[in-house]
Amino acid sequence: MNIAHFRQMLKPWMLPIAMVCGVLFHNSIAAVQWLVPYLIFTMLFITFCKVKPHEFRVTSLSWSLLAIQLFGSILIYLAIRPFSTDLSQALFICVLCPTATAAPVVTGMLGGNVARLATFSIISNICAAIAAPLMFAVIGENPGISFISTFLQIGAKVGPLIILPLILAFTLNYAAPKVHKSVASVQSVSFYLWAVSLIVVVGRSVSFILAADASKIPEIILIALCSGVVCVLQFVAGRKIGRRCGDKIAGAQGLGQKNTVLAIWMALTFLNPISSIGPAAYVAWQNTINSWQLYRKTKNSACEVSHAAASRHE
Repeated sequence: MNIAHFRQMLKPWMLPIAMVCGVLFHNSIAAVQWLVPYLIFTMLFITFCKVKPHEFRVTSLSWSLLAIQLFGSILIYLAIRPFSTDLSQALFICVLCPTATAAPVVTGMLGGNVARLATFSIISNICAAIAAPLMFAVIGENPGISFISTFLQIGAKVGPLIILPLILAFTLNYAAPKVHKSVASVQSVSFYLWAVSLIVVVGRSVSFILAADASKIPEIILIALCSGVVCVLQFVAGRKIGRRCGDKIAGAQGLGQKNTVLAIWMALTFLNPISSIGPAAYVAWQNTINSWQLYRKTKNSACEVSHAAASRHE
């Protein structure tokens, strides 16, 4: 077995392995969590080098996904609010939360349109930064919330990780096209960087859940289960919308894969802290789905290669 074949076999299992490592070593994660922004920046830079500037276009897919992100979050909050404030806030933030910065990387691995998803990722994060302060002012736990200060806080969290890698990739494309091409050719590196960052994100989420008040365990379990239902619904809805718009993979990842680190921070800062259990559990749900999708993709690709080889020998 050569190295390339071993990597191909290992790839579908990398995310489950990363999640297990995050659970096992969650007590040690704090020492390396400072690495995550740099890992995300690097893997986005590599992914964006694969995309040409003219490929970034706002399409009907972006508007459809954005409508669900913004209006869907309001509807789910209003529907659940009469029964449970904490649950309604948890599910609200799971839907309002923008697309994950790693989503374009996963979309590329699954064979989707990276440019489409990268475009929506930028729009999703910008709109969330604008809409979230307005919504938090209405439903949040802090009545003295300021739109400007909240907008700047959220923007400072997501802006550098989305915009700067894009600018750097485009600049390199014009200034040093050969270097740009070399970076674009090592897309597999993004996957392994993502796996490492996932260890940290899962570890932080596990530590947070374990530190929760024991008396809240029944509510925590309910929130975690409901966040799983919301996660599946968003992947399914995104896939259906994407199919109508010509890219079911970009649609599913754009709506289903969320920036959970940002969501946890927003919930802890502006909502009832227990609502942050929603996005904390969402980490496990979305990466379980991603692992399953990558496994299927790898298995199907292997079957296609085998069939092609068999055809050549006939």
